[in-house]
Amino acid sequence: MKPNAVLSLLQDGQVHSGEHLAEQLGVSRTAVWKQLRKAMDEGCQIETVRGRGYRLLQPVDLLDEADLVAALADDQRRRLSLTLLEAVDSTNAEVIRRWPTAAGIPVCIADCQTAGRGRRGRTWQSPKGENLYMSLGLTFQGGFAALDGLSLVLGVAVAEALESLGAAEVGLKWPNDIFAPGGKLGGILVELQGEWQEGIAQVIVGIGINVHMNDAGGVDQPWRSLDLAYPEQHWSRNRIAAAILGRILACSDQFAGEGFAPFIEPWQSRDIFRDKALRARDGALAGIGAGIDASGNYLLDTDEGRVAVRAGEISLRAAS
Repeated sequence: MKPNAVLSLLQDGQVHSGEHLAEQLGVSRTAVWKQLRKAMDEGCQIETVRGRGYRLLQPVDLLDEADLVAALADDQRRRLSLTLLEAVDSTNAEVIRRWPTAAGIPVCIADCQTAGRGRRGRTWQSPKGENLYMSLGLTFQGGFAALDGLSLVLGVAVAEALESLGAAEVGLKWPNDIFAPGGKLGGILVELQGEWQEGIAQVIVGIGINVHMNDAGGVDQPWRSLDLAYPEQHWSRNRIAAAILGRILACSDQFAGEGFAPFIEPWQSRDIFRDKALRARDGALAGIGAGIDASGNYLLDTDEGRVAVRAGEISLRAAS
């Protein structure tokens, strides 16, 4: 039985008997009960109606390959090698494992991660069924300089995708965080894969977006989910994934052909640090946020003049 198969049948909100569910899925009633028990242990609200069966009290936003693929344009579908998993250690790691045999751009989306990572090796909160955890592998021609600004390009792509679905005032925090009004909405992790061979660069892009999460114990910074930031919208993880994949394909193609220049203004217009008092280098550098330069470095106006902050060297934080 496929993961979430029982939940898919219960999505209509009606009462279904164990016998009916088992017949539909071609499994035993015991197997159905194990799946129901597992779903309830993971937080799904399922009512047992005595003598009649089971009913899902709240809809569950299930990952579904057919729904996701249907939301992609035909040319996008043909370019992707898509994998959806119930659980994985890390979607980035899964892309690395699948890349050698993938028929197209490898994409992995998981219901949860057991070892998700953020920037600088930080753990990424990955509760089951609540958020979007997705990675894909991209290939670019050229040397290291050809990738200048790529993480910012990807930030623009994600912001545009979310805006197309109804999110307003999506902000970008240099170099790779996505913000909604009130806090961090998600992040992007870009990793180089393998050795440089004949000017070809393989890049793994990991994306995490808070979708339905309403509690995040242990998170030490303001955060938001799409549900909390935009409660008037109906958020589907399948539609979000398809929108983000579509924009990443379009933006990465443009980046490969035209470089970073076309993305400078779209990034600047979403910069949450612009004109803010900032500190970097563990407080040793202070200044006013002045946007990005042509290579994607962040600029600070300091008492000694304008200074470029390079991604991978230091991080920026608002001055307290």
